[in-house]
Amino acid sequence: MSYEQYNSDNNNLYEMTSTSRRDLEADISYDKKVASTDTYSLSSQNDYVVETSEETKLGFFNRLASRLNAETKGVEPVTEDEKEQDESVLNAASMWFSANMVIAAYALGGLGPMVYKLNFGTSVLVIIFFSILGLLPVAFFSIFGSQLGLRQMILSRYLIGNVTARIFALINVIACVGWGVVNTVVSAQLLNMVNQYGDNMPLWAGCLVIVGCTVLVTFFGYKIIHAYEKFSWIPNFFVFLVIIGRLKRSGNFVLGEWTSGPTTAGHVLSFGSAVFGFATGWTTYASDYTVYMPKNVNKFKVFFSVVAGLAFPLFFCMILGAASAMGAVHDPTWAEYYEKNAMGGLTYAILVPNSVHGFGEFCCVLLAMSTVANNIPNMYTIALSMQAMYEPFAKVPRVVWTMCGNAATLAICIPACYYFDAFMENFMNSIGYYLAIYSGMALTEHFVFRKSFNAYIVEDWNNWRRLPIGIAGTSGLIVGAFGVALGMDQTYWVGEISRRIGEYGGDIGFELGASWAFLVYIILRPLEIKYLGR
Repeated sequence: MSYEQYNSDNNNLYEMTSTSRRDLEADISYDKKVASTDTYSLSSQNDYVVETSEETKLGFFNRLASRLNAETKGVEPVTEDEKEQDESVLNAASMWFSANMVIAAYALGGLGPMVYKLNFGTSVLVIIFFSILGLLPVAFFSIFGSQLGLRQMILSRYLIGNVTARIFALINVIACVGWGVVNTVVSAQLLNMVNQYGDNMPLWAGCLVIVGCTVLVTFFGYKIIHAYEKFSWIPNFFVFLVIIGRLKRSGNFVLGEWTSGPTTAGHVLSFGSAVFGFATGWTTYASDYTVYMPKNVNKFKVFFSVVAGLAFPLFFCMILGAASAMGAVHDPTWAEYYEKNAMGGLTYAILVPNSVHGFGEFCCVLLAMSTVANNIPNMYTIALSMQAMYEPFAKVPRVVWTMCGNAATLAICIPACYYFDAFMENFMNSIGYYLAIYSGMALTEHFVFRKSFNAYIVEDWNNWRRLPIGIAGTSGLIVGAFGVALGMDQTYWVGEISRRIGEYGGDIGFELGASWAFLVYIILRPLEIKYLGR
């Protein structure tokens, strides 16, 4: 049998309707009377039985959340009856617009001139190209939410296999907490600088304020999150406009000298890796924020609205960060502020001393609070990732996991402010590599093997006997990780391949990770289908 014929046969297997599949495996029965808070568990007879969260000891959290009009639904699929009859794509766009119009994106842009010694023009080109490369998977997987009603980590069971998806769910939990810590520490440091000659806010108090505000929004779930993100970008955008004005008035901005050669190439790749990791960081969250959109919403509208919602704030904030950093390259005083408190210190230098003083400090507070918009997706998705990782965890209501995620973030970020903030930032930059591996395999599964949304049978979302096991996915993850190790260039590890790029090396970890994972997956996946039938 030729590969083309074999591949065609297996595509037909994928595209079977749920009705025909149930006819073939009539021994599996489903309880159709599933409440929105129900979770599934596997019985000893390999049938699925329903156990509602109301019957668990933590069920009262769902009842409390329901009384407060908060979302109580967990990782189980969102049905068409539960979806909002709103075909507007504004929510999908504004969600990511606000989440990226924040100090974290602004600070990342400053790495180009300050860390990688690139001039402004080179930094801008790197920001635009690698941001586009990173945001496309986020926009694409957002379509799946409206089409299938599946959360991203549940959808991953179809894309990379059941076992592999649970590994990624664990990584996602670590990433959610880690990014929450890094973002909160940066904002706490900026709040601490305000009113330096009076009663300023201690670092621990700054962490408490940021996490506390995040809790207030994430507790209520999907609707309130979208409502908050629709408008939270406005004060942040206003502060960035003030920074632009101060850069112009200061005269410190310079374009910098264009350079070339292996060293510049290595720095371009390293800065590009950081930009890509930030832009694609929402990939494993994507469909979580479109699951309540109706299935009949135009797929192209969803895709391009998310592209627009991601591209503008990423370009704007990172390019402005690079411009501010070029000011520090030109002005020794600004450079000193940067050395002491990174981009938070540089922002303070631009807005406060010899600038707009008290109003500048007010702008610093607004910018520090922008972190809440960036932390919200982390603290919402962490609950869904915990529930997707292990069936018994799904019995714990979403609001409980959300509170636990915020508590863990607070517990780590307070000591991190004082002792290991640099370590946390370096560690989280490394977490971004796994997203490239994920995208390499997940996109391959959809475009090569499934090819259609009709090939996803939603009823199988928690059925171990029907979902792909994940042999190809886990193998791709392991081999991709070796590629990352050989290609990464971080302060704590320089890969054998990366060190050969220029005088100071260059980071090609995500390129090697994605490509190696893709090759392993596309070789092993047909064998997995042939011998296991799923």
